[in-house]
Amino acid sequence: MRRIFVINGPNLNMLGTRQPEIYGRDTLASIESDCRTKAAELKLEIAFFQSNHEGEIVTAIQQARGNFDAIIINPAAYSHTSVAILDALLACDMPVVEVHLSNIHRRDEFRRFSYVSKAADGVICGFGKQGYLLAIEAVASFFK
Repeated sequence: MRRIFVINGPNLNMLGTRQPEIYGRDTLASIESDCRTKAAELKLEIAFFQSNHEGEIVTAIQQARGNFDAIIINPAAYSHTSVAILDALLACDMPVVEVHLSNIHRRDEFRRFSYVSKAADGVICGFGKQGYLLAIEAVASFFK
């Protein structure tokens, strides 16, 4: 069975209460639950990780190599700042899909650029929780 690693960056543990007008009212736990259901439908195994610390995210990406078949990542604010996460993703040697709950291209100018996009096979943004489910479908299509 193919394994997907879903990595979530800083402040995503605050979903549901943090700026719901931008990020929606779904919690990270509810997103994880829906993703587990979708992955099971597609016969995929899925694991989740969230950290507010850049180095922990880099370590998680490094440890994914050889243990997972694809990464879905919502790097949150680190999208716009982290060359370290970009480098880790470039070295992981597996498909990567970047997800953002909001449409980063309709937001502040500094949020419109993502280092992570340079390592991603695809980027999904602006669909809220549905973006994670679309990312799982996209990853499943890589394995057909």
